[in-house]
Amino acid sequence: MEYIYAAMLLHRAGKPITEDNLSAVLHAAGVNVDMNRVKALVAALSEVDIDEVIKTAAAVPMAAPAAPAPAEAEEKVEEEKKEEKKEEEKEEEVLEGLSALFG
Repeated sequence: MEYIYAAMLLHRAGKPITEDNLSAVLHAAGVNVDMNRVKALVAALSEVDIDEVIKTAAAVPMAAPAAPAPAEAEEKVEEEKKEEKKEEEKEEEVLEGLSALFG
């Protein structure tokens, strides 16, 4: 990813994306440069209009997560209330049983 970031930085700065410029940016960032990867990236980007790619990527809408239907939400709340009620009843039964021991 560092190689892509370096290329994007050069593009943003208005500098040509060449092997020398890309290597210089990577060296400045403290990355051990693999010249084969640099050459491959420069060759791959030579035919790409980066501005157009950025515009198209930014235009793709992201889907929002679907919210639960109101009826489903109400049912879920009712189920939770029923479970709480059952737990309270069980606690009361246990306490009644204990009072019989000491009663």
